[in-house]
Amino acid sequence: MMSNETSTNAGVAPTASTSGSVARVVEALDAAGIDAEVRHFDESTRTAADAAAALGVLQAQIAKTLVFLADGAPIIVVMGGDDRVDTEALGAALDGATIGRADADSVRSGTGFAIGGVSPAGLPRGLTVLVDRSLSEVGELWAAAGTPKSVYRTSYGELLSVTGGREGSVGQR
Repeated sequence: MMSNETSTNAGVAPTASTSGSVARVVEALDAAGIDAEVRHFDESTRTAADAAAALGVLQAQIAKTLVFLADGAPIIVVMGGDDRVDTEALGAALDGATIGRADADSVRSGTGFAIGGVSPAGLPRGLTVLVDRSLSEVGELWAAAGTPKSVYRTSYGELLSVTGGREGSVGQR
């Protein structure tokens, strides 16, 4: 572990120093049967580039969780840190929905997480989640764990499991 980080294990009760958002992520991982260690950093892991730098991994290994509005309702796209969402492909994957960007208030109200800490684990039930197929080609992945300074190691299969999401191809490089 790097000197600028601490950890919280899934399967272990969160401590008083663990934020409510991280506790929600740990509980969701536990409920999905995923044994993951949440790593907390002094520096920001808010962006895919920040997280990759803090972890010493490739940006493609960061599974970023993005919020869009589909016909005004929040939806989630989980995709590689070095990819962008093709909003036309996303709209087509959602039966022709009109896609728009979510502002900070929409992100918080739709997910319960602040921008920069939106985790694929611990999302409210009923949200539509698309996990981009390109992530299946990457072995070790890292995702936000509820705050802009925490992440956990995961895999493509675990992302599908913890989100209840479906596969999609909506990315562009």
